[in-house]
Amino acid sequence: MRFTGAVAGLVILSMIGMAAPSLAADNLELIPDYALFGLFGTESGLGDLWIMLIAFVLLIFPLNALLFKPIFSALDARADRIQGARERSGQLEQEADSVLERYETAIHQARSEGEAARQEQLGRAREEQLALTTQARGEAESELERAREELGQSLEEARASLRTSAEDLAQAAAEQVLGRAL
Repeated sequence: MRFTGAVAGLVILSMIGMAAPSLAADNLELIPDYALFGLFGTESGLGDLWIMLIAFVLLIFPLNALLFKPIFSALDARADRIQGARERSGQLEQEADSVLERYETAIHQARSEGEAARQEQLGRAREEQLALTTQARGEAESELERAREELGQSLEEARASLRTSAEDLAQAAAEQVLGRAL
């Protein structure tokens, strides 16, 4: 704050110093000076131009050190901070895009793996179903074959039993019809 106050005071004093000749002049002429402010003229020695040049040279170095350099350095620092923030923003955006891409890749891969696992389990379930169906069909056919064999045996036994019964019955009927034993 003291530095800024000193700079402001110096600027005000330099403005008063440069404005003092015009304030003190009783008659102000608005006629152009073709002698280039007394540089080539015969009226005054150094002229007003030399006074302004000397005042400019004397004030430019302190003003440069006290006012312009701090302002320009502050502006440069601000521009650097803004540029750094923009670069950091760009980096963060790239990182976010990278993370999003990895996330989407991971989701796609997980979905693909899940679908592959589902298809694999579905295939195994179908194979197991086919195996169980084939086994059940085989068992049913063997059961049916066994039942047919049992039925065939029962039928043969019944026929044999019927034959013997029929022969016995025929013999008994013949014996009754004939009235004697055969």
